[in-house]
Amino acid sequence: MSENDIYGGSLALLTDLYQLTMAAGYWKAGVAEREAVFHLTFRRPPFAGGYAIAAGIATALDYLKRFRFTADDVAYLATLVDGEGKPLFEPGFLAYLRELRFTCTVDAVPEGAVVFAHEPLLRVRGPILQAQLVETPLLTLINYQTLIATKASRIAQVAKGPVLEFGLRRAQGVDGGVSASRAAYIGGCAATSNVLAGKLLGIPVRGTHAHSWVMFHADELAAFRTYAEALPGNCTFLVDTYDTLEGVRNAITVGKELRARGHELAGIRLDSGDLADLSIQARALLDAGGFPHAKIVASNDLDEHLIQAIQDQGARIDVWGVGTKLVTAFDQPALGGVYKLGACRDEHGHWRDVIKLSEQPLKISNPGVLQVRRLRRGDHYVGDVIYDSEHGCHAPLQLHDIDDPLKLVLQLVHDHAEDLLTTIMDRGQAAALPDLEAARARAARDLAMLSARTKRFLNPQPYPVGLDSHVHQRKQQLIASARSRHA
Repeated sequence: MSENDIYGGSLALLTDLYQLTMAAGYWKAGVAEREAVFHLTFRRPPFAGGYAIAAGIATALDYLKRFRFTADDVAYLATLVDGEGKPLFEPGFLAYLRELRFTCTVDAVPEGAVVFAHEPLLRVRGPILQAQLVETPLLTLINYQTLIATKASRIAQVAKGPVLEFGLRRAQGVDGGVSASRAAYIGGCAATSNVLAGKLLGIPVRGTHAHSWVMFHADELAAFRTYAEALPGNCTFLVDTYDTLEGVRNAITVGKELRARGHELAGIRLDSGDLADLSIQARALLDAGGFPHAKIVASNDLDEHLIQAIQDQGARIDVWGVGTKLVTAFDQPALGGVYKLGACRDEHGHWRDVIKLSEQPLKISNPGVLQVRRLRRGDHYVGDVIYDSEHGCHAPLQLHDIDDPLKLVLQLVHDHAEDLLTTIMDRGQAAALPDLEAARARAARDLAMLSARTKRFLNPQPYPVGLDSHVHQRKQQLIASARSRHA
């Protein structure tokens, strides 16, 4: 999927104004080409959970491949004025933007990978002006899809049966709908109702009819019969327009007529009421009517918690349609990802590690040119090490600053290690990424290798993620130095 395809033309102005004012400052100071490294991370896993699913990587790469300031973009920027009513940007800077081409190197975790707080999902290395300009678009593209992929994985983890993403009508705009469908598919949804997402991304599409179809006809039975005449191979009837159990009986009647014509009733959908009890009664009616294989689909403002509760009541639901609470990430509508500078070249060309301080330890950034090494024991992940790729990962592997109540240094036993960040764009030249099916498969594989204790919804056990000895020591040095300067 390309956001350019949806909106048409350039998306270089899909950014906050302060990115452009900082870019103008770098240009004016003559340091626009100075090399720098930024990392895109998040500070807490969403939904009070223990993990997130990385998504939006391919979308972000597509954005970077097309990054250009068009003549129209530059003409618009020329109309902006400062607080004194003068042009905000100099003509020379605007001319620079018109000729600008993205030449950074970008490294990213595999799309679909399980990821954790403070780990770089994306690393951008190159001229400071360019790396700064893409902060906002990268955050908006990756924050949202990672959030939705994570929500979908939680729902799919609970549901006994396929989950269909039904959220387009409640999504935040065109891109919100398409991006949600993409991310939900990565996270584990089996299909979407969003036909545009099906066309653009190849996601399976599913759907039958709405209440309005039934209401348009003289009665429910006539509505089902007319639909069966038009689409005999796609008959999952919505049965709760008037009386749910009577709707099931009408579906059975039309199902028998379909069978006589060589077709089969696919199922029924419940969209209101006591879904657990109604599904039990509907199952009994369908079985007695000769349709033991007809599926019962349930929808109605579902999420992982409600699905679990319904299943705990003995529900006989085969397929779950989840919309609003998935695509809006209803219980946490933002991931809170950040994009922070980790290092930059000084005037002599030497790397200078940098750090962002805060009164909240959670918001103190990690310095360096960071990489993540994932450790595995057999078919289970056991911990991640954040290290500086300019200095290497120090052995023996230890974790500092881990999310452990005792704050101990943890020696990890492992038999396999994988560096998560790989190059997806080399000095502006994009690599070929695995397709959407591969991202979906990666998510399923990673979740299977993650401890059930970390995946649980209530008080998940923190997955061990810590700093390599060098990064830990460098961080402490920079904290001490910064605080002594500002004491």
